[in-house]
Amino acid sequence: MSEPIKNRYDFVLLFDVKDGNPNGDPDAGNLPRLDPETGEGLVTDVCLKRKVRNYVQLVSAGKEGYDIFIKEKAVLNLLIDKVHEQAEVKAKEKGEKTDAARQGMCRTYYDVRSFGAVMTTGKNAGQVRGPVQMTFARSVGQVVPLEHSITRMAVATEAEAEKQQGDNRTMGRKFTIPYGLYRCHGFISAPLAAQTGFTEDDLALFWEALKNMFEHDRSAARGEMTTRKLVVFRHESMYGNASAHELFSRLAAKPNTTPPREYAHFDVGLNKRDLPPGVTVLEMV
Repeated sequence: MSEPIKNRYDFVLLFDVKDGNPNGDPDAGNLPRLDPETGEGLVTDVCLKRKVRNYVQLVSAGKEGYDIFIKEKAVLNLLIDKVHEQAEVKAKEKGEKTDAARQGMCRTYYDVRSFGAVMTTGKNAGQVRGPVQMTFARSVGQVVPLEHSITRMAVATEAEAEKQQGDNRTMGRKFTIPYGLYRCHGFISAPLAAQTGFTEDDLALFWEALKNMFEHDRSAARGEMTTRKLVVFRHESMYGNASAHELFSRLAAKPNTTPPREYAHFDVGLNKRDLPPGVTVLEMV
């Protein structure tokens, strides 16, 4: 692996959804998540991290150090136990095993050294505060959830078929948003990266995942989802050369028609003038 990153990064991710549900709320019948006061759409940070994990798991399958800890159907304590069996951990004295296991988890799992994890549910591997953090994504303006009736030309059981006298139809509901452009902010800490071993190679893979994660996450429920813009602010210092909120304000996105129904219906502009000393702008998309 390459060296841990030496620079702080802040980034803005713009992505959109067309005729789909980007992140259903199971507590609300799987309706698209909304801010009830503003009508703006929401996508959780957990949802976005899941897509990054899935992408890394897909493109780095079998590559040492790039396994995924939080993955579908995983039994987490078994994975922690497996790290405790590593020679580097077994060789440590009792009081040092937890820290050695924590380091082993960071070496083994990409998402642990990126996003962090709590690993105290079985054999103790401590807690990791990840260098990569992301906010909820929030839509630029209001979105309007739509409810659609759908029909399945079959039933699940013979009892259902008898009740329908052979008609064999099942009615259901599907929720979509006609269009929404979502904005997410992210932060990458160099000091925390030094603690977890998050490297320049890991960082390059993270940018790649943000650009391509929707390309391998297609489903009928999510409609068309696309990464539209990824703007990265690179700090010369590991501790940062400017505040994140000032840098984020340099990227503006406003609708130029009502209601917007595609990315072209937004004016998106990036102000690169008079950047703070030590800050470089990278337009990844």
